[in-house]
Amino acid sequence: MLRQFVVRLTPQIGKVTRMCLRTSAAMSGLKSPIQPTVLKSIREAPSPIPKLPSPKMSVQKKRAIKKKARGASPNIFAYSTCEEYQLDVIRNRLADQGLYDVRELPEETEALHAKARYVVDAQHRDIFFFKEGTVVFWNFTEIEARTVLKLLKGCETGPYDEDMVEEELEVMEFQFHNAKTRVTNGKVLLSANEPEEPDAKVEKQADVLEMYAFSNGIALSVKLAIWEAVLEKYVDSIECMLEDIRHGRKLAATRDHVFRKTGELFALRHSLNLSSDFLDTPDFYWDRADLESLFTKAIRLYSIERRTRVMNEKINHCQELMELISHHLEDKHHVRLELMIIILIVIEVIFECVHYAERYQQEEE
Repeated sequence: MLRQFVVRLTPQIGKVTRMCLRTSAAMSGLKSPIQPTVLKSIREAPSPIPKLPSPKMSVQKKRAIKKKARGASPNIFAYSTCEEYQLDVIRNRLADQGLYDVRELPEETEALHAKARYVVDAQHRDIFFFKEGTVVFWNFTEIEARTVLKLLKGCETGPYDEDMVEEELEVMEFQFHNAKTRVTNGKVLLSANEPEEPDAKVEKQADVLEMYAFSNGIALSVKLAIWEAVLEKYVDSIECMLEDIRHGRKLAATRDHVFRKTGELFALRHSLNLSSDFLDTPDFYWDRADLESLFTKAIRLYSIERRTRVMNEKINHCQELMELISHHLEDKHHVRLELMIIILIVIEVIFECVHYAERYQQEEE
């Protein structure tokens, strides 16, 4: 009787097994969140898809740094060394050093102005420290500027890589003239005033707020250059994922890794659009039309609006890619869970069949 029961039960077990195998095969074919209709159209294509070059996101490269030669116009050097400066600490360090006098700026500027006590080449040397982690030097040599940068080491929050800081250095020439302040051929022409002491060695004095307006524009440019470099490194870090998708290989990334990379992307977007003045004019210029005009000229000179727009488009593309990878990993996780459930059901069915067979045998006996 047991043999007859097993013979009758065998077709039922075979049906359950075939059903599980078909379900497993169908789920294992879900290797990406691409729609089945798209896969079908690809399979029915009359000719193979040509091999495409690896997509590379190009980030605007910085122009070569102009070296200050003997007799050339004075230079403006701009560095972005960290996420934020502690201006109070910088003020105290400059006072302790005794080489620079700290001058007051309007409170809404969130910046610090320092002037060198010792005059070189009959011209003043000025520094503008911006809270956003950027410093702009006027009429400084590179050696002296680097000395000040060393002074800032303990005043930085979230310092950047030194090689990246040096690579994204911004340089511009400037000179004094007797006309209105303007920008011509990539050079800042500052309107000069007569010195307060005619017998002094200082030849001319520029309006500090005009220098601040230009410094603000240059500071935004070098900060944006740093974030462009950060985005370029981010793109390089996810290039391997894109290649795996393009060639149909298994992704080595985990869901936690993708989540962290997505967080890096949103942090960069937050800094670019919400924690900076790239998309709007600072409040400081609202009631200072002349200074706003100079600030706008600096913004246009460095194409900051266009660069910001391009960077946002690249961030959008990276975000779409990370969402695609995240959905793919989620689907694979769901498939694994469903397969585990099916296997458990099959095991339970087998045990129930065995128990039923034992009970049937006992009843026959």
